[in-house]
Order: sequence, then structure tokens, then C-alpha cells
Amino acid sequence: MKKVIIIDYGSQYTQLLARRVRELGVYSEVIQYDDTPSNNFGAIILSGGPKSVNEQDSLPLPKWVLESNKPILGICYGLQLLAKNLGGKVKRTEVAEYGKTEVEIIQDPIFYNIPKHIITWMSHGDSVTKLPQKYNVIAKTKNNIYAAIKFSNNIYGLQFHPEVKHTDHGEKIIKNFLFYIAKLEKNWSLNNFIDEKINEIKNEIKDKKAIIALSGGVDSSVATVLVHKAIGKNLKAVFVNHGLLRLNEENEVKKIFKDLIGINLNIVDSKKRFLNRLKNIYDPEQKRKIIGEEFIRVFEDDAKGHYDYLVQGTIYSDIIESAASGKNTAKIKSHHNVGGLPENINLKIIEPLKFLFKDEVRKIGEILGIPKHILYRHPFPGPGLAIRIIGEITEEKLNILRRADQIFIETLKEYNWYNKVWQAFTVLTSIKTVGVVGDERNYDYVLAIRSVDSVEGMTANWSKIPFDILEKVSNRITNEIKGVGRVVYDITSKPPATIEWE
Repeated sequence: MKKVIIIDYGSQYTQLLARRVRELGVYSEVIQYDDTPSNNFGAIILSGGPKSVNEQDSLPLPKWVLESNKPILGICYGLQLLAKNLGGKVKRTEVAEYGKTEVEIIQDPIFYNIPKHIITWMSHGDSVTKLPQKYNVIAKTKNNIYAAIKFSNNIYGLQFHPEVKHTDHGEKIIKNFLFYIAKLEKNWSLNNFIDEKINEIKNEIKDKKAIIALSGGVDSSVATVLVHKAIGKNLKAVFVNHGLLRLNEENEVKKIFKDLIGINLNIVDSKKRFLNRLKNIYDPEQKRKIIGEEFIRVFEDDAKGHYDYLVQGTIYSDIIESAASGKNTAKIKSHHNVGGLPENINLKIIEPLKFLFKDEVRKIGEILGIPKHILYRHPFPGPGLAIRIIGEITEEKLNILRRADQIFIETLKEYNWYNKVWQAFTVLTSIKTVGVVGDERNYDYVLAIRSVDSVEGMTANWSKIPFDILEKVSNRITNEIKGVGRVVYDITSKPPATIEWE
């Protein structure tokens, strides 16, 4: 099975790029520039990255890449790295290009069946300014910056990111590289992944026992069923009520997983334990790390002397945003499944979904027979409402946020909008503003509502929910919840913002 090697130069889109390749039916593997790849690969992709190729500590092009004689595609930093190593020049130009940029294409096999003018997603300050004559510029921007370069019949570079949804025909460009330039064959599917992962888990855990944190969310649900397929009764699911859950979450999880699916489920009430640890904590990173550590400690207390493994529902986006996918990746935020792990953990970690994105996880769940109403719940963060309350966490704030969140979700379902958006939730800010209720002045919290449309969570656009729905949500929240005096709607996309506020 020929795979694609993707060298990670620190782009936040590296794993997204790997996912795009897998979507097209070719197995991909992400490595670092100083790793040694296996021999069984048919093409190489060089990712983007935050550095300049002209910096002293810039990350180099491994010698084996050009010596391999394999088809190569360089993206952003990868393009500039190829240009510099093949005799060209890269400089900081007066014009930098960020965001949506129009590109004019000169026809070439990598742009087969693609219009002459497309919108691409750019993110660069440096540009290739000089190439030897034997290389061809095959696309330019309006600023006359090289947008694509053909170095040889099987070595290409793109200054833009074809892997993000903002680039028109980006998937087709990757497809053209894989099948027209590299001449690879489709060889990978999610069904194969399930079979291989079940066998891998069986061989790893054998007759030992494992526990998993089952929250009722998509990731933990799929991880639970997948591992259960591998080790059966040797898996114990633990639901930890840390006091930071949505309204009636504990009852819902029990009803679905214990009563309906028949999972061996243990419910642990740890509300006081978590809330005590979170007193007087304002920093979001500290919140995440405290919650992550307490999760592990709860599992250790529940599994002393009986379990050897902790299964986690970590997925690709968790790892990327925690900068755990590569030592060169810029850190956005830590995740409770990654950055929050204490150093002296007493359980071995199994992460069966860590190479999958959210939509792939859902497809895996469907193959495993998990009901769709579980799989298509909106994502809910492991740290729960702790990162949707800006500042200190109190019981009063939690009660406000739970009720507001329920109202928002109820209203979306009432208008058949819940399944039209990828994720919707509310955020309680630390700001209070003046309002008037009846004849009295009030000084109550500002509450934000947030809804985004996405596929994998790596990029997202704010949802264009009709005003009448937003109006009903706002009216219900301010009329039914004491303590909220103003409702605002977050219309920021990702990037530049993250989906969650903290």
C-alpha cells in the first residue's frame, strides 16, 4: 500500500492536509523533518509553517526528499523551501497576502479541469522572487506574486493552502497531484481503519483491563464502542459528573448508554471536588490543566489495582491545537486530553481516534451502529462549561449558563436549525451592563451566543441564523433567566478566532 508522507513544518493545517489525502482514498502519514520515513511511500507533501526559510533556525529540507525521486508537493513554506533548495530566491516582499486571494492559473496537469481564475487561501509574508529559467510559474496573484511553480514533471509548489475549504477547487488540486502527477491508487477506507484499529487494540491490551471517560459526546461514545468491540467486558465506562455539564446531562448519558446500549457504566459524582479546585481560578489554560488532572485522578481512584489502561476520545483537532502533533506547531490552546495530562499518571493511554477528524469519527460511529442522534450531537468540550464562563466559575454562573444553553438549543430544534449548524452554544462573559426591567435599573451579565458551520472544526464560519430565531433566543434568555441583561451574537469565523472562547 503506497502512502503519502507529509512533512510537518508547523502549519496549523498539517493534519487537515493529511485528512484531505485520506478522504481521497490514499493513506497519509505525518512525520517531522528529522524523522526517517518508512520505504513504502509514493509521494511527499511539504506542509506550510510559521517560520521564514531565511531565518537562522528555519527548518530544513531533508536530503532524502529530493534524493527519493518521488513526486513532491510543497505548500506555502514547503514551496519556498523547494525554491530555495533548487536555486531560487525567497524574500520578504512589500506585499504580504493573508486570507482570500484571487489567483490566475496557467494550465498544467495539477490544475486539470480547474477554472482560470480561482479564490485561494493565502498566509505568507515571504515570497519566491527568483527562479532559474528551467522552472515554470504556473499561477500568479493580482500582485504578480508566484502562486504556483512547476519545478519538474513531478515536483510542484503552491503558495496557497489547497487543504482548507476557503480555497476554490482545493480538493481537486490535491486529487490531481495524487492521481495525475504521483499516479497513486486508492487504498484506504474507514472500514479498513476499524478492522486495523480493533486488532491493534486487542494486541495492545490483550487480557488486561481499561477504563474510559464516557461523556455522551461523539468522540467518547465512538471510542467506547470501538474499544468495546476489541476487548468486550474488559472495558469499563466511567461517567464523571464534574459539575460543569449541560442541563440533565447525567440522566441523558445513563438512559442512552447504560439502559439503551448496555455499556458497563459507572457514574461518579465529583462536583464538589472539581468546583473546589476551580475556586478563584481565572486563567483558561489553568482551568483546562486542573480539569485534566482531576479527570485522571478520578479515574485512578475508581480503578486502583484493577485497570492498566485509560482510553481517551482524543481526535486530530485536539492534538493540533495543543501543538502535540508536532514539535514545530504553533500552540493555540491546550486540550484536557493532551495538555492537561499530569506527568505522574499511573495509567497507560490509548487514543484510538487520534488520527481522525470529527466528521470521520461520526462516519466510524455509523459503521459501528451507534444511533445517529448520539453521533450528531453538537461537540461539547471536555472541560465543559468551565471554558464557557469567562473568569471565575461559581454555582450561580453555571446555573445561568446551563439554562441559557438549553434555551438556545431548544429554539434551534424548534425551528429545525439544530442540524443545519455544526456547533451552537452560549458563553457567559465577565462583563455586566446596565439594563432596565420594569421601572428598575439592573446591572446584569452579558451573555454571548455562538454558532458555527464547519466540517472538521479546523476552520469554521459563523452561522447565518435568521434574525427571528435569534430574537426569540434573546427574548427567552433575558425574560426567563435572572442575571442576564444583554445577549450578543458572535459573528467571528475561525480563523482568526477559535470556536470556543477560552
